Amino acid sequence: RCPGVRPDVVAVTAGPGMSPCLHAGVNAAHELAAELRVPLLGVNHLEAHALVARLPPPAAAAAPPRAPPAEFPFVALLVSGGHNVLVLVDGVGRYTELGATLDDAVGEAFDKAARVLGLDLSQGGGPALEVLAREGDPAAVEFPRPLKHRATCDFSYAGLKTALRLAAEARGVGPPPPGAGAADALRGPRADLAASFQQAAVLHLAEKTRRGVGWAKEMRPDLRHFVVAGGVAANAEVRAAMEEVAAGA
Repeated sequence: RCPGVRPDVVAVTAGPGMSPCLHAGVNAAHELAAELRVPLLGVNHLEAHALVARLPPPAAAAAPPRAPPAEFPFVALLVSGGHNVLVLVDGVGRYTELGATLDDAVGEAFDKAARVLGLDLSQGGGPALEVLAREGDPAAVEFPRPLKHRATCDFSYAGLKTALRLAAEARGVGPPPPGAGAADALRGPRADLAASFQQAAVLHLAEKTRRGVGWAKEMRPDLRHFVVAGGVAANAEVRAAMEEVAAGA
């Protein structure tokens, strides 16, 4: 809300996406629209992720700095708990899908890995996995490269999830006992699994995205912007890998 500003409409992302998160936003938007007596507009969740990079910088002087709006055309990588899509965006409503997940999204894979390793999910599985991975060796466990023989831009994380479960079972690494804390004797091996899994997942994401950006540049030589959006974009390893993709494009 902005003091002194009365909106003409309240917009809210209504789907597709993870229902509990979307319902919370929709309910709050309903209440706000009723309070202000303005119409409520439902917006496509995935389209909003892609187009939010088009928003102009905030006018408030105290607002944090933000990159200038992305110009059409641009490539958008959507990475969240429920979606993994790579699209070429030529304009509002003008999208070309370059690749998408064939099974599970990277965010769902991170959440599943956190469960396998018995991490605290109260702040989200992905963030918990990232924190533990900082303690581990990303080269400790060799995980398979998904879809390595397919020259596409599609993603797949179901096989990686299975590989992590099998690797944890083979090493006798399961959830830590309640209240283990510093006494968790398997924290080191658990951290190695987290780091290795995260690295494999991010490398797969980067490999397919790099190919997609290359295809997009062939179709649109004037391409200048690459947008990464969704909850998983907060992962530091994902951000670093995507910065490399953008720098090499």
